[in-house]
Amino acid sequence: MAFINSESTKSLALSLFLFLILAGPTPSLARTPHVVNFRSLNLYPEGLTWDPSAQHFIVGSQHHRTIHSVSDAAVVETLISDPTLPQNSTILGLAIDSIHNRLLALVHSAAPLPPFNALAAYDLRSRRRVFLSLLDDETPGVITIKRHVANDVAVDFNGNAYVTNSAGNFIWKVDKDGEASVFSRSPVFSESPLAVDSDAPFSECGLNGIAYVSKGYLLVVQSNTGKMFKVNADDGLARRVLLTEDLVWADGIAVRSDGVVLVVSHHTLWFIKSHDSWAEGVVYDKTALNPEKFATSVTVGGEDRAYVLYGRVMEGLLGNSGREEFSIEEVRSKKENEEENVWVFVLLGLGLAYFLFWRFQMSKLVRDINKKTN
Repeated sequence: MAFINSESTKSLALSLFLFLILAGPTPSLARTPHVVNFRSLNLYPEGLTWDPSAQHFIVGSQHHRTIHSVSDAAVVETLISDPTLPQNSTILGLAIDSIHNRLLALVHSAAPLPPFNALAAYDLRSRRRVFLSLLDDETPGVITIKRHVANDVAVDFNGNAYVTNSAGNFIWKVDKDGEASVFSRSPVFSESPLAVDSDAPFSECGLNGIAYVSKGYLLVVQSNTGKMFKVNADDGLARRVLLTEDLVWADGIAVRSDGVVLVVSHHTLWFIKSHDSWAEGVVYDKTALNPEKFATSVTVGGEDRAYVLYGRVMEGLLGNSGREEFSIEEVRSKKENEEENVWVFVLLGLGLAYFLFWRFQMSKLVRDINKKTN
């Protein structure tokens, strides 16, 4: 009889333990978003990327001709300082070429400075510059009247870089040796009407964020129309992705390992899925951002987390100085969190059902043993 009482006590204790787990909060779901508040005087960074090897963020600078690493603990280190670049030039888009261990950075000089657009490649071990590729437009028969803006960059597995021209609405390609050419000037880039006021600041900003997808194509967003394009990485053929809503003022773009595309503007982070290789896309969630902090870039960090850069760029453009604190903040999808909650409780429920079945079987076994012993 002592054996039976002992088993009953154990079963009761286990049942109570599982009940407390189900009824109480789940620690993994209570995790607060990761926020990195870092300090660097007058940095006003626009570009952001994640270095998976070094496990830190990398940001640019508005006027310093420098590139910096930012750790999870907000420790800032100057990775690159290149005084040979034009004075007061801006570091815009950034990308990591993991295969060739390079950091790619776009350098742009805005008016009233003399025009300058280039892609710089730096070796991440030595931190020395590998090449500086000047970006212009020498396409025969094409008359250029707008000032070029090399804005964002993506890199494929062969080390080829793809650069958006926000003023000219075309894409450059720079190979791993630094040879540049116009890659795609598709007419679809100019077919859509403006989704913003033509008198608004940056209303002429067209193609902007760009990301390379391992299946052999690029995804590009257009700020002033809110459109997204899929561009073949072999021949530059482009077509518009049919979205459930326009991504107005879209700036940066990043792709998670599960295929979810993240697009950021200064006011919104969109979460987008596609089930047909981006013939169509569905905005299944969006998160409002702080417009005063002016988010400009998004990247995928450790554990596939989405991070946006609050670089206060508008303050810098307006000539403000003296700001020292900026931030990189994790942004989570509310809908994904809810789905995670459901699955956690489903798994706990299955575990409880399994335990109760085991308890029933054990009770039956004990009864059979008692019958035989009596």
